[in-house]
Amino acid sequence: MKHTRGDVIMRTSKEFEDLERLVRKLGRADWRRPVPRPETKDPWTVKDSLAHIVHWKEHTARVLRQEKRPLELRGLEVNAINRLIYERWKGRPPTDVLAWHRRVHDEVMQTLRTVPSERFTRREHGPDWPGDFTSHSAWHRARDIAAALQ
Repeated sequence: MKHTRGDVIMRTSKEFEDLERLVRKLGRADWRRPVPRPETKDPWTVKDSLAHIVHWKEHTARVLRQEKRPLELRGLEVNAINRLIYERWKGRPPTDVLAWHRRVHDEVMQTLRTVPSERFTRREHGPDWPGDFTSHSAWHRARDIAAALQ
């Protein structure tokens, strides 16, 4: 399906608001809660899951702007990137991750407002496109963060 700028902006904004509403409720100890993960994966906390979401939103905004990956990420597979992001953010305080989350959202919205319209319409995409702004974020919001809080 083809998308419009307005539709993508609306869905991206809604998911950000849903995620923001959830993270605003987090207490100090909530950030350290483990999220459900297979034993073969890094032991993410709520904070790590948010960092993961934010990284992939930042990545997708770069793709829409047709920018290259940062040098340290070039040639890496998804699991290796996820591991790098985990290592980079696991020792940082939640306030840093929250600030990054909000800054990246502003960058995402600026990107969506300014990229050429044909980026939305020139080819077919799945209904959740761009997934890192919407369905990927929603999946981790529900399956990681909300699940860890129950």
